[in-house]
Amino acid sequence: MKRITISDVAQHAEVSKSTVSQYLNKRYDYMAPRTKERISKAIEELGYQPNIVARSLKQKSTSTIGVIVANILHTFSTQTIRAVEDICNEQGFHIIVCNADDNPEKEREYIEMLRAKQVDGLIIFPTGGNIDLYERMVNEKYPLVFVDRIVDGLATSSIMLNNESAVKLAVDHFTDKGYERIGIMTTSLERHVTPRVERIAGYKKALGEKGIPVREEYIKSLELELLQDGLHDMLSSEEPPQALIAGNDLTLIEVLRYIKSNAISLPEDLALIGIDDVSFASLFTPELTTIAQPTFEMGKQAAELLLNKIKNPDFIEEKNVYRFEPKLMVRHSC
Repeated sequence: MKRITISDVAQHAEVSKSTVSQYLNKRYDYMAPRTKERISKAIEELGYQPNIVARSLKQKSTSTIGVIVANILHTFSTQTIRAVEDICNEQGFHIIVCNADDNPEKEREYIEMLRAKQVDGLIIFPTGGNIDLYERMVNEKYPLVFVDRIVDGLATSSIMLNNESAVKLAVDHFTDKGYERIGIMTTSLERHVTPRVERIAGYKKALGEKGIPVREEYIKSLELELLQDGLHDMLSSEEPPQALIAGNDLTLIEVLRYIKSNAISLPEDLALIGIDDVSFASLFTPELTTIAQPTFEMGKQAAELLLNKIKNPDFIEEKNVYRFEPKLMVRHSC
């Protein structure tokens, strides 16, 4: 079957090839409405599909960005990606989303694959395991934005929550309710993932400000499959915590599973606050008190920053780290 070309469209619409080209590139502010209508009708009747590869080579842009998330199961990741997609769509860009499963090797493969496909830039929720590759992209001035994590010694943009503030909101709320034995659980700190490290540090700082001693047995940072065992150790001690901070949404789910299987009542037996305002927080019984991240604003900032870098190679950033403030969503688990 013969491939329909721009020349065929031009002939069918009785206009020049350059006019069709202007239409396809949305440069038709001064084009007569009847001309636009004829071109649109010709494209539809002929079933014309633009040659994206050829256009990309000519314009030196694919109008596509890559988004690599460390773990797409996190509520934060999916909500942030949605915001990125919205902003890119408004500006005529497409996104390709890849999930690294917290695996540095998988992340490396995706970075290399997306760059081979000539995406114009990358938004990465970094695993932290590919420092050499990150450094190479920064040195090449390749458009790059990190989300949710900082890579030490690397001068590139990072979109971050104020993690210390998030934990302080939880600790302050607990102490206002009269709790002093406060624990915290997060997934593993093995790769020094920024939010987890900062939340543990913020927890210790917030307790210190309240004059409450830090008890190491109330701090658990474990692989996901070990969290319930860690929670059992914590809650079966001689003096268990009265209140608990779940450091992210996946940790919160494991905590809720343990609570359900052991018939623990919230907040009578254990007060609970989760970081990440999960969609089921208001549906759970009792409704869950959470710390919400401004995911749309963070995703919007990441997308706009990357698009600025893509469109203007001389773009100069005001700063490297962009911090966003969390919000306490008070419900009934504390």
